[in-house]
Amino acid sequence: MTALVPVIPVTASMFMSAGSWATKSLPMADANDKKAAPEDLASPDRRQFVKVGTTSLAVAGLGACVFGFRYLSPNVLYEPSPIVSVGRPERYAMGSVTLDPRSGIFVARAQEGFYALSAVCTHLGCLSTWKGDTGVIACPCHGSTFRRDGTVIAGPAPEPLPWLKMWMGDDGTLMVDRSAILPARSEYVSA
Repeated sequence: MTALVPVIPVTASMFMSAGSWATKSLPMADANDKKAAPEDLASPDRRQFVKVGTTSLAVAGLGACVFGFRYLSPNVLYEPSPIVSVGRPERYAMGSVTLDPRSGIFVARAQEGFYALSAVCTHLGCLSTWKGDTGVIACPCHGSTFRRDGTVIAGPAPEPLPWLKMWMGDDGTLMVDRSAILPARSEYVSA
């Protein structure tokens, strides 16, 4: 058994009230009027959609080009030169160990001549200091102590302080290359 459901046609006149459509006149479309065709009403929207879409793709493409160029350009760190001047030899007394905190090096003057040590502790990279009263280089962070030639006395530092290449410049100043590490007690600069 199938039940039959009556179909009632719904028209606009059923929903008209006194203040709505009944008082407004609706334009009638002619069969020859192409402006009123529903497919043509959507074409300005399509045109605008294509313009917006094309503009969006152009902006996204330009952004991708900018980020692609940034990705391909080298990331260069402009660091100061590893070669520094530490002054004239007369500045350092015999038997002294002097810290240059700007460059992170010790300049020591012994009987054999001048030598340079890195002031960066080999444990965790803290800047160590010269303790003149005890005659040792001490790291304030974790207590490592070093002799004046950089060898480890005590503490958690695993290696001695590295010796750095030092030479006398053309103008009579002592020059140190912080990037060139030498074996301990291998070079002295005489003044």
